Amino acid sequence: MLREQQPFPDAAREALADAQLRRNLGHATSTIRTKRARVVDEVADWEELRQAGRDLKRETLARLPELLETLEAQVTARGGTVHWARDANEANAIVTGLVRATGSREVVKVKSMATQEIGLNEALEDAGITALETDLAELIVQLAADRPSHILVPAIHRNRREIRDLFLRTIPDVDPALSDDPRALAATARRHLRERFLRARVAVSGANFGVAETGTLAVVESEGNGRMCLTLPRTLITVMGIEKVVPRFRDLEVFLQLLPRSSTGERMNPYTSLWTGVHAGDGPEAFHLVLLDNGRTAVLADEHGRDALHCIRCSACLNVCPVYERTGGHSYGSVYPGPIGAVLSPQLTGVEDNASLPYASSLCGACYDVCPVKIDIPSMLVHLRTQHVEAQRERRVPTPEAIGMAAAAWTMSDASRWEQAQAATRVGRWLGRREDRDAGRIRSLPGPLAAWTDRRDAPRPPTETFRAWWARERGHDA
Repeated sequence: MLREQQPFPDAAREALADAQLRRNLGHATSTIRTKRARVVDEVADWEELRQAGRDLKRETLARLPELLETLEAQVTARGGTVHWARDANEANAIVTGLVRATGSREVVKVKSMATQEIGLNEALEDAGITALETDLAELIVQLAADRPSHILVPAIHRNRREIRDLFLRTIPDVDPALSDDPRALAATARRHLRERFLRARVAVSGANFGVAETGTLAVVESEGNGRMCLTLPRTLITVMGIEKVVPRFRDLEVFLQLLPRSSTGERMNPYTSLWTGVHAGDGPEAFHLVLLDNGRTAVLADEHGRDALHCIRCSACLNVCPVYERTGGHSYGSVYPGPIGAVLSPQLTGVEDNASLPYASSLCGACYDVCPVKIDIPSMLVHLRTQHVEAQRERRVPTPEAIGMAAAAWTMSDASRWEQAQAATRVGRWLGRREDRDAGRIRSLPGPLAAWTDRRDAPRPPTETFRAWWARERGHDA
């Protein structure tokens, strides 16, 4: 669930050909961007809040082993059970075993990136257990046998008409006159889910935060479906990435201000659920916490890349990214799309397993400007690109890029060769000689150079080089 099935450029090319997809994404991301900007402007100390969030995340990573042990002790002391999972296989085996032990063949799920990351639904299905998504967007994705395309709004690539048609097709006893009004669609989903909540004996959730000091877990959401899952079933199983721990209960004060404004453009989340262990007669009778590594300790070991673990999954970086807005989340191949996915996925899997993702960015820096915990994503992308280039140097057969760079270095290392190369660019003026709207652009280069213009235009070379202009204007060489 973290590895690209095809290189990003190939997947992006297919997405760019889908005009409806680009319209849906453009409308949704621009709406969220506008809401976010408005509510962020209301907070006078927003930059101080961002810095506080960054400082807390840095403290957490610096004390991670200690904080996780404290969290385990506090959860255990309050009647919960803590499990440790090194990778996706271990986590899936733990959850599957826990569900089987209850005798249930069905679980209801709270929206969770961690369970998507490990492919839990598929693992449960292989074990004969049905996982029912209860978040509206996740339900839409599940009913359509689709894949999520956004961290916060997994069905962002679908519009209301498509969702109405989907409900009519897949949900029993839906009024054939169902409109595409959001309220009508939400009411239909709510009726569909109600019976599932009442019959569920096991729920699976993620966690936005885990408080080491008290053993408290937190989930924030907008619909209330998560709260139903967290309170009604007899057994609650939570899968949490180890980086989600925070030192103290009061630290939630910072993140519960940063997260809703950055994610949905709201001043606070409509539902914030906190639970600590188990309590007789109140909520689940059994609580299990699965602490997931799955590559996170490897990321922590990289001094240039560890800041990716600061991410609080708000998706603000996706909503401002010009690349994401045009290609959508499926092009990234990972459950973590957009700018944060382009740095997090390659680090969790190893860069060579997601080699094209660090290049899925214009490096414009918009993601850094909106990140609520100040993750310097552009610098991390450059760092990962460097790792990829260094790995390619070890290949027995050089890549076309390596050959091109070697040729460029050879040319630029000698003044006469460089002047000859500049003179050769005059051929480009002939290629870009069109007088229509494409004037000044080269649409197609010949031979091996076509690999460049297959995906982008090239500017038409000027009538003379800078050196020639200098010599003409000043009467001597530059």
